[in-house]
Amino acid sequence: MSFLLFVRYTSSWEISFCSSSQATRLLSSPPSAGASSWLTYAVTMCELEDQPKDLIKVTYEKLSTDEVAESVKSPSCGAVSVFIGTTRNHFEGKKVVRLEYEAYIPMAEAEIKKICRGIRNRWPAIQHISIHHRLGLVNVTEASVIIAISGPHRNESLEAVKYCIDTLKATVPIWKKCLRLKGDPIYTIRRSFDKEIYDNEECIWKENKECQWVKNN
Repeated sequence: MSFLLFVRYTSSWEISFCSSSQATRLLSSPPSAGASSWLTYAVTMCELEDQPKDLIKVTYEKLSTDEVAESVKSPSCGAVSVFIGTTRNHFEGKKVVRLEYEAYIPMAEAEIKKICRGIRNRWPAIQHISIHHRLGLVNVTEASVIIAISGPHRNESLEAVKYCIDTLKATVPIWKKCLRLKGDPIYTIRRSFDKEIYDNEECIWKENKECQWVKNN
């Protein structure tokens, strides 16, 4: 949400667009000079706040599409492109119950930073990049990865998002285990706390076909 900061300058109104948090900081620490200094100060603060940033998060918490998309919005950009990777309910003809992801977080984050640098080298106009990847158990329809990239125009942000997910799957060392059912029908056992347990489950490690870091080992 934008916040309009109106500054009185001679006989007219000058307007600087800032976020509410930026405006709060401006009002809490105003310049000591007159109205013209206020205007210069406000514009400078907004420009500093909108410097390109890379936001990377590898977490066991559920991912929020709204949080990721909001984090890359910019007054200078006309496009925010988003990719959401979710758990589907089938793999190789068998029903999938959920996926499980494992990673050494510092190593995964280091590889994701390389992807951000690659994006900026290829598309210099890109403003903000946000990449969140979930670890642990991810049920069907839940998001395992969300990518949002903002840019002045849609073409570069869309291309950058595709490059980002393709490169992430090929280079970032995140292991994916698929919990699937051996056969149908699905037989369940109910326990007192009403949790369903499938008596014909099997776990397999699912390798991405793009995965280069496994092929190179």
